[in-house]
Amino acid sequence: MALGTIADGISRTVDAVAETLTAPFSDPVIRLGVTGLSRAGKTVFITSLVANLMNRGRMPQLVAAANGAIRTAYLQPQPDDTIPRFPYEDHLARLTAPEPRWPDGTRRISELRLSLRVQPTGLLSGLSGPRTVHLDIVDYPGEWLLDLSLLDKSFADWSAGVLSRIGDRPGGAEVSAALAAIDPAANLDEPVAQSLADAFTAHLHVARDAGYSDCSPGRFLLPGDLEGSPVLTFAPLPATPGTGRRSLYREFERRFESYKKNVVKPFFRDHFARIDRQIVLVDVLGAVHAGPRAVEDLRHAMAEILSAFRPGRNAWLTRLLRGRRVEKVLFAATKADHLHHAQHPQLTAITEALLREAKDRADFAGADTAAMSIAALRTTVEDRVDHGGAPLDVVRGRLLDSGKVAAFHPGALPEDPAHLLSPARDGAKAWLDEDYAVMQFAPQPLTLKPGDGPPHIRLDKAAQFLIGDRL
Repeated sequence: MALGTIADGISRTVDAVAETLTAPFSDPVIRLGVTGLSRAGKTVFITSLVANLMNRGRMPQLVAAANGAIRTAYLQPQPDDTIPRFPYEDHLARLTAPEPRWPDGTRRISELRLSLRVQPTGLLSGLSGPRTVHLDIVDYPGEWLLDLSLLDKSFADWSAGVLSRIGDRPGGAEVSAALAAIDPAANLDEPVAQSLADAFTAHLHVARDAGYSDCSPGRFLLPGDLEGSPVLTFAPLPATPGTGRRSLYREFERRFESYKKNVVKPFFRDHFARIDRQIVLVDVLGAVHAGPRAVEDLRHAMAEILSAFRPGRNAWLTRLLRGRRVEKVLFAATKADHLHHAQHPQLTAITEALLREAKDRADFAGADTAAMSIAALRTTVEDRVDHGGAPLDVVRGRLLDSGKVAAFHPGALPEDPAHLLSPARDGAKAWLDEDYAVMQFAPQPLTLKPGDGPPHIRLDKAAQFLIGDRL
């Protein structure tokens, strides 16, 4: 075991040195991580981004597209043969069919390489021909990113944090009842352990469906081949000092450490450590609709996510990254097409406030971070209707459940984000002065002109922040 660990470390060091030495003589590569929290639209984002980089007529805020520096874009085989390919063509076919449908969400890691032929601009542009820049897009579930924060925590710390907020979350009462019926100091009984793990997993599913964001450990929601294994058979327990080696508490503690070692570390060692740029898609509107506690949970989740980009505090992560950092992190509030453009500044301001407080709580420094509101695929058109004798800005789209076209006004977001964040921080159960609604819209049938990608809102601005400087 020790020799294998040493050999593995030497191999990774050699790989890192080789990559550093060959980088100046090879085509530049941008590794873009794409993840999101609770139905934020990762699959649609990647599909629309690639389609709009290949047909750049709707990308005026991406400077290299607007000035013609990007000559062409094309898909190539991805460099990692052991990672599933992101099924771009299948997802695009669904979104552009005569009866378009939303594609299935992310359940595992996948990758896609898009190569861009770029003509250099500036004083030296006439001295060199076009160069190739590879954009490697890595798609992975947001729950896996939240798992990185576990590396900093002991089982006791993690349990205390979960139990402190579980009572206010959907499904939390059932977990509390299950915990009240057992003695953590008693000897391990596997059926009891399985029952507790099942109750905790059910709670995570219910909480995520209700709009809560911090639903880790992530593999409890997306177990894959690990389903039913001991590494996913644990739950938070109240602090129980002095327990014996065979106690339930000690076994759950051991399994928690095994989860970090055998599930969390391999993912971040093999994939996360190589990411240059990162976008985190956030369903801010869904959290606002779910209520103050869901907004507070989102703020906590964003702080946990930012800790993933702060390797200095975690010695293991610092050694793993060998001084590398994710250079840019974009938090993007999705579904901006569910709002009239007059409310987009409020949505962006709320997202910025959530990010700012998360940065303060995480004591974050390093990467360049930003927040904006986007819609990777626009599903609505804007309209104005008469409401009680006064004009009301609405969006109009085809409802997902019935297929009927309806006008929608979700409620007026406040100009001051504190009007939402303060009640959320104070633990309010509901908003006092406004009811916020959410509708699920179906994708619209598309008729695209030659050279145009799918319609969007500020996807080009997001691309400029994430990769514009490298083009």
